[in-house]
Amino acid sequence: MLERVLHNEAETLALAEGLAQVAQPGDLFGLEGELGAGKTTFVRGAIHGLGVSEDMPVTSPTFALLQEYPGRLPIAHADFYRLMGESELEELGFEEWLDSNGVVFVEWGRKFPSISERVTLWVELAFVSDHARHVRLLAQSPRGIARLESLRHHFAP
Repeated sequence: MLERVLHNEAETLALAEGLAQVAQPGDLFGLEGELGAGKTTFVRGAIHGLGVSEDMPVTSPTFALLQEYPGRLPIAHADFYRLMGESELEELGFEEWLDSNGVVFVEWGRKFPSISERVTLWVELAFVSDHARHVRLLAQSPRGIARLESLRHHFAP
């Protein structure tokens, strides 16, 4: 586990970019936190860290549900806040993304056990103040532990 207080958006983006540097094909990163806690900001930093141009806007896929980006690896960013059941995941074709050689970021993934059990690393964000966030990164597999150890080399305490 890695825990930090991120004092501003720049620190959030820097951590996310560090995670992007160690991401590998097939990684699934789950993001949890209250509305407005910074999940999409974190994903934006990771997507840009995966080589997507800073000119490309990265927005919450709350209504689109899934957005794709071309980076050094294919990238999917999903938001399951509005989904109600596993059947909606099937309709979305999300399983194909999980079996791809891309990197997937899922907001609100804990709603679905089929997603939750496959997460490489959880990114949990919580409010500290208007600008600061507490982040906790939790590995739940040997793959996640490897990403976390690699990240420690990129992100100094």
